[in-house]
Amino acid sequence: MTDLSNTIDIHVNTRYLAEHSQPADNRYVFAYDITIRNNGTESAQLLSRHWIITDGDGKTQEVRGSGVVGEQPVIQADDEYSYSSGTLMTTAVGSMQGSFTMRTEEGEEFEAPIAPFSLAVPGALH
Repeated sequence: MTDLSNTIDIHVNTRYLAEHSQPADNRYVFAYDITIRNNGTESAQLLSRHWIITDGDGKTQEVRGSGVVGEQPVIQADDEYSYSSGTLMTTAVGSMQGSFTMRTEEGEEFEAPIAPFSLAVPGALH
């Protein structure tokens, strides 16, 4: 079995949504924009997602689900797919990491890792 995880690059941008947050009630809303780039030689379909969300107190929550934002996109070779989503946290800082389960046009499934990234209210991290 070939290691296909390095054929997919995942880039993340995050932002704090102050207008939807209520810090006095420990409600911090963050948005994230994900770009998935297929550097492989064949198309790959995103089947499912797995997130590990860790708040500033070290509490973790795992989220698993089919596709992303209601889609299971097929990403052609040398192409990319982008989407936006969000998460609610009870602390001003936290992190997310995880993976996407992908399937090649040959039917081979593989995990595309998502490196840890920070979620933080501006000025909360030194």
